[in-house]
Parts: sequence; structure tokens; C-alpha cells
Amino acid sequence: MNISELKIGDKIAKLPIIQGGMGIGVSLSKLASAVANAGGIGIISGAQPGYKEPDFRTDNETANLRGLEKEIRKAKELSPEGIIGVNFLASVTNYADMVKLAVQEKVDLIISGAGLPKNLPSFVIGTDTKIAPIVSSGKAASTITRLWTKKYDYLPDAIIVEGPKAGGHLGFSVEDLKENMPNIKDIVADVLQAVKEFEEKYNKKIPVIAAGGIFSGQDIAECLEQGAAGVQMSTQFVATEECDAHENFKEAYINSHEEDIQLIVSPVGLPGRALRNKFVETVEASNQKIKHCYRCLRGCNPATTPYCITEALVASVEGDVDNGLVFIGSNGHKLEKITKVKDLMQDLIDEANAYFKK
Repeated sequence: MNISELKIGDKIAKLPIIQGGMGIGVSLSKLASAVANAGGIGIISGAQPGYKEPDFRTDNETANLRGLEKEIRKAKELSPEGIIGVNFLASVTNYADMVKLAVQEKVDLIISGAGLPKNLPSFVIGTDTKIAPIVSSGKAASTITRLWTKKYDYLPDAIIVEGPKAGGHLGFSVEDLKENMPNIKDIVADVLQAVKEFEEKYNKKIPVIAAGGIFSGQDIAECLEQGAAGVQMSTQFVATEECDAHENFKEAYINSHEEDIQLIVSPVGLPGRALRNKFVETVEASNQKIKHCYRCLRGCNPATTPYCITEALVASVEGDVDNGLVFIGSNGHKLEKITKVKDLMQDLIDEANAYFKK
């Protein structure tokens, strides 16, 4: 077996690697274009992409639309032949407007999670933009596929299967993550089985992409061997020169130890994986006072939330890694140095091919 291309509809990536969307501001045009130029699929984070805009605090929605437009256009300029996508949280309040803008700007792929993106097909029918939901079980994959086919006669162009070792928001209960953590390979097998009936019924392949804890070339090879069409990786791409985050953010990853990585609960009640730092310790000790609410997430009540996730993520991506929230995958402590995206991609492929040769 050898490393093969990743086909999502008529979009064909030379390498079966999708760089995961990381927000706020960790994966924007610079990182996404570098990954696309190296043969993978580069993903811009759609989480508060306008955080650098002057009216971000006063007119959040307008700033984010403007910021997203700038990042998509810049990524396409830097990688005119590459595949560029955007990741959106289904729980953001301006979801529809953000997705419409991305489609208008002709992004190649939209990935959406943090809730099932039930109406996502309505925005892309008749366009060239492909869509992929993020799921964490075969049941979720079956549910969203059945819903899309029944309501829109639209099969997912791909399905991202995110396991429990990912960074950021996770689609599992805290109990599952602490006591009975499922294995990504078992979840991928579950999803592959779940989509089989739809593939047979519609005579169309649905690429299943493994994500969450995929770190090495061997991990990639094992996922492909199992039947996944490709992988989505995030953590490795933070420690690259092209990552859009502040150097302090990258160094926080490199200087971390396994015991520094812990589960936290976000303001919307979802568990997440982050670095333990002064900010996390302060939140655990007492609730933070919300000075300004961006109304960015449905289900987030500023009167009861323990902290503002936007302020916390912006602080860290701009370099204040002590007083901000630093999301990180479970393997982040394994990173040792800053590298270039093209070198990282080549190393991963070399490792995967070496595994196959064995």
C-alpha cells in the first residue's frame, strides 16, 4: 500500500492530509496556503476571524465577515492552485452569514462541527463548494447523512471523524473522556460501517477522514490501512513557521509536558483540551467577570458563563499564553521544534511510506 491522493468530489489533494481549523486566529491564510501548496488541504478557522479588525468589539459580525473575506482572498492569492477550506462551528450565532460569504468567495471545502450542521447543504447546492460534517460516532454520521439526503437530497462530500484526543472542543462527555475514552480506530470503523448503506444506495463513495490524536506518519498509514480516505491533523501544524499564531503560542506547545495538558469546560458546556496555565487555574478558583460579550455562541449566557472564550483565545493567539486559553491536542507535548510546513509534510509522508514498506 502507498500514500494516495485524497478525493473529495472533484477536489483532489496530492496528499491525504487536511490541516485542521484552529481558532481563534491560529490557522488563517498563511498556514492554510502553506499546507495547500505542500499538497494537502489548508483550512482557515472561521472562529472570530475578524479579531484584528478595528471594529471587532463594537461590530463583531461585520468585523468577522470582513476578516473572513480577507483571509480567504489572501489564501487563494498565496495558493492559487491549492485546495483551501474553512472550518465553522455550527454553534456560532452568525453561522449562515459566514457560510454564505465563504461560498460566495468560492472556497473549496467547508468543514463544520461543534453541533450537527443540519442546514449546511442549503448554502452550497448548485455551487462548487464541498461540505463535510464533523462527527464523533457512527450514530452521528448516520443521523446527519440521513437528514441531508432526506431534506436536501445531498450526501456529505466527506465526513470528518474526530476522536477524543483532539484539542479544542470535543464531541464527548467529560465522563467518556475521563473514564472510558473511545479509540479513534474504533470510531472510524463505526463510521465506515454507518455510511456503507448510503454509499450502496446512492452508488457514491463518502470519504471518511480520521482526526483527533493523529500525530505521526505511522498514525496516518494506520488510518489509511483501516479504510479512512485521509486524516485531519492540527497540533503538528502549530509548531511551524507558517502558523498564524504568535511565537509565544508555538513555544507554549514546544515547552509543554504531558501533565500540563488537561480537560476544561468551555462556556457553552462542551469539554475541551487545553494547557494548564494561570488562566485555567484562575477560572477553576473563581468565575471571571465578563467585561464584554460578543454574543458569538448560541447557548453562552454572559450572566452565568465562567469566562469569555473569545477574550481568552484572542489573548493566547496574540502571545499572552499565561492569561489566555491555549487549546492543544493530547500529543502536543511531543513537539520539539519549529519547522516549515513543507518539511513537516514530507517527514509525515516519508514515515507513512516507511510503515507501508514494512
